[in-house]
Amino acid sequence: MSDLGSIKVKLRQFAQVRDWDQFHSPKNLSMALAGEAGELLERFQWLTEEQSKSLSLEQQQAVEEEMADVFLYLLRLADKLNVDLMEVANNKLAKNELKYPPEKVRGSAKKYTEY
Repeated sequence: MSDLGSIKVKLRQFAQVRDWDQFHSPKNLSMALAGEAGELLERFQWLTEEQSKSLSLEQQQAVEEEMADVFLYLLRLADKLNVDLMEVANNKLAKNELKYPPEKVRGSAKKYTEY
């Protein structure tokens, strides 16, 4: 089993032991995921570009905690919807390779529909 798979199993067991599975609908998990993403954003909210690249140890640890929360909710949502995150991520990367050919987008932040 992959590391991702073992974390998915641990998350499933964590929820089952606490009788939380009843609350883990895709709707609720996606809302919790959005909330945690907001908490991650909050850690960078008033930082300059440069400050965001050189976090203090305390800031780094807080960001890591929020990133873990985002990751865990996403993984739990994927488990509930039977989504293989590695497969869909690879598929999305392949699509993005076609949407964003290097010769057209190098050095540009424009969306693929704008070039």
